[in-house]
Amino acid sequence: MEAYYLETDLDKIKALAILRKEENEKFRRYLKNRNLHKTDALVHRINEEVAPRINCTTCGNCCKELSPYLNKEDLNNLAEATRKSIEEVIATYTEKDEEGVSFTHLPCTFLADNKCTIYQHRPQTCHSFPHLHNPGFTSRLRRVIDNYAICPIIFNVIERLKLEIGFQ
Repeated sequence: MEAYYLETDLDKIKALAILRKEENEKFRRYLKNRNLHKTDALVHRINEEVAPRINCTTCGNCCKELSPYLNKEDLNNLAEATRKSIEEVIATYTEKDEEGVSFTHLPCTFLADNKCTIYQHRPQTCHSFPHLHNPGFTSRLRRVIDNYAICPIIFNVIERLKLEIGFQ
């Protein structure tokens, strides 16, 4: 594995996301026409190279900018972590919209010093974020591109992917 520069400055990432908005939309459309399995394999490899080099606890931006949707198991885990009933957890920490139940507050109530205070009980979506190791990358491109400005891992994986496939 060759060494390469990773951008981790959130202000710079946000500025580049604005500048590259049109380019990233073209890239999203381009990837939709590529072989799903080859794209997944490439994204997984790049993610395995990038993710270990970025310390999420120096950032915590996902917990500041995104609110995960919670399933029943997540609510049970939150009840255990907070020593409250599920009903109390729902009333205290969540809201419901047309897509489901999510946390009420941003940044996340459970974030302190860029670390999750309920890490062992965090929601599944938080555990899996930024989801680049999951199959079906091209089926999630809209969300991935939306999170490009938020997560240094996503930003760097997308930029490496562009280089490796020769996207102009």
